[in-house]
Amino acid sequence: MRARFVIITAGGSGVRMNTPLPKQFAPLLGTPLLMHTIEAFFKYDPGISIILVLPLAQIPYWEQLCKEHNFSIPVQTTAGGPERFHSVKNGLKLVPENAVVAIHDGVRPLVSGKTIAEAFYTAEKFGNAIPVVPVTESVRVLEKAFNKTLDRDSLRIVQTPQCFLAANIKKAYLVNYHESFTDDASVLEKTGERILLCEGNRENIKITTPEDLQIAEAILMQKKKQ
Repeated sequence: MRARFVIITAGGSGVRMNTPLPKQFAPLLGTPLLMHTIEAFFKYDPGISIILVLPLAQIPYWEQLCKEHNFSIPVQTTAGGPERFHSVKNGLKLVPENAVVAIHDGVRPLVSGKTIAEAFYTAEKFGNAIPVVPVTESVRVLEKAFNKTLDRDSLRIVQTPQCFLAANIKKAYLVNYHESFTDDASVLEKTGERILLCEGNRENIKITTPEDLQIAEAILMQKKKQ
């Protein structure tokens, strides 16, 4: 089995959270949100190599939080770049060619062990894996002054971790940044690689607003009762 790595990107601000505190540090049941995310991967595999990409100016604050919360999970920290693309690229420099690597949003603390396992398994076997969930609401697409409905059965909501054979995604990231790169799969897809889908978990939301944080707290509280 290949060595497993995860790059966790955490370069967000607190604008949509209505707070000066970057959202990855927002308290979630008393613990910084980012720590919950890291714990999800450590719980899946205590031997996984965790790379945390933060804005350079935030690294001292993160180190301070780790001391305050006695957070001892081994994490290698590196500085991010102006866009998520550049942050991932910096993280990939620390991943060996023969590994399999997951790339995950730091503000998705509710990713399940099952989703992580499925993504790693599929990527190791077929080259890449993107967790998705079905669209359950009606969707319309805007075309200038008009709009029309789309068949939701053919649509999927994309999540992370997106997993790849390291050699493939490192090669894909040698290109220059383009605004069409909305996620890591879109970077690999540009090379002509076919993107494979695997099952995500609906609780694996990206926390960007105070309402998202309340939802995450409710989910975690419910899990504690089970």
